[in-house]
Formats: sequence, C-alpha cells, structure tokens
Amino acid sequence: MVTSIVRQGEGQTMMEPIEANYVPDGDDWTITIVGRGKTLTAKAPGLIAARDRADQLVEELAGDEKKRTVVHRLDGDALEFTTAYLNARLAKPEPPAAEPAEPDEEAKTS
Repeated sequence: MVTSIVRQGEGQTMMEPIEANYVPDGDDWTITIVGRGKTLTAKAPGLIAARDRADQLVEELAGDEKKRTVVHRLDGDALEFTTAYLNARLAKPEPPAAEPAEPDEEAKTS
C-alpha cells in the first residue's frame, strides 16, 4: 500500500485512512491494520477485545498524529463491522443458569 497525501480543497491536505480489518477465527478474531506503509496483525478473544486491540495497533502505527482516520471493516465491509460491533456492545449478558432450589426443612422431615 502506498501512502499518499490527497489534496482536498485549497490549502488542505488529508492523509490516507488507516484500515482495520477483522476476520473471525473460531472464537477469536484476527485483526489486520494497514496504513502508513506498514501492516500490523494481532488476535483477540471476542469482537470488543479485537476493537480495543485495533486501537492499540493504530496508536503504535500512527503515533502522535493528531488527525487520523481509521476505517474498521469486517471481512472488508465497514457496515458489517459496525453492525456486528454494535450488536456485541449492546447485547445483554446471558443470565446465570438457575440453581435447583433446595428443599425446605419441612419437606426434609416429612
């Protein structure tokens, strides 16, 4: 990938976006960050952890750039990533399995 500066309007420059691609790998996720002439890869357990790890990799890649754009994609599709990420963030945790009730003392003595 070639890094280039795109001219936008008069006197404004915009850097090429950093791409974060997520691919499911069993219960884990593989994250690939591409930008600034480099590619970084990592794995994480679950999509939310993968998104957090992507932020760390972007920080490593872009350093102290104040203005940067990161495009997050699930198998190359930004809308699919957004949908999956919001579903993961907004999903209610499953309630713990109910334990069988212990018989009360009266039932034990009868």
